Parts: sequence; structure tokens; C-alpha cells
Amino acid sequence: MNEKEDKRFHIAHREALIGIGLVVINFIWWYGFAFGLGGGEVTDYDWIMGMPAWFFYSCIAGFLLMVVLVVLVVRYMLTDIPFDGDEGEYRE
Repeated sequence: MNEKEDKRFHIAHREALIGIGLVVINFIWWYGFAFGLGGGEVTDYDWIMGMPAWFFYSCIAGFLLMVVLVVLVVRYMLTDIPFDGDEGEYRE
């Protein structure tokens, strides 16, 4: 069976693009808060739980957001497919 006939390659390419999308979302979130809020004088920073707001939003809240997004993506968007030669039953 070649790559064009095997539906698993189509699924793998789609899931790779989903993964790249998650990385881009994470980078934009982190960069936006880290450099958007963290570009001023330290005396002007807002503080959340003893951390600068830029650090809290970019690293702590961003991490929690990504955990939730990854869990949702794995649960609802990714497909369990067999790795052996048999395509078997799987949803697309």
C-alpha cells in the first residue's frame, strides 16, 4: 500500500498541522505578554502573587492555557490509529 492510498498519512498530516498551530498560539501568547507588558520600567510593573504581571500572564497563565488546549485537542481532534500494516477501524 502506498502513501496516497493510506488514509493514515492524511490523518498524520492534519494532526501535525494542529500541533504546529498549538505551538504558534503558545508563542504568540508568550511573546505578546512578555514583551507587551514587560517593556517598561520595573517600578511601573503590576504585580500578581509576587510576580510581575508580564511573567504571570506569559509563563504561568500561558502554561495553564496550553495545558487546557492540548487536553481538548487530544480528546476531541486527534485520532487513535494503528501503526501496523492493517488500517483497521478508525475514525477520520
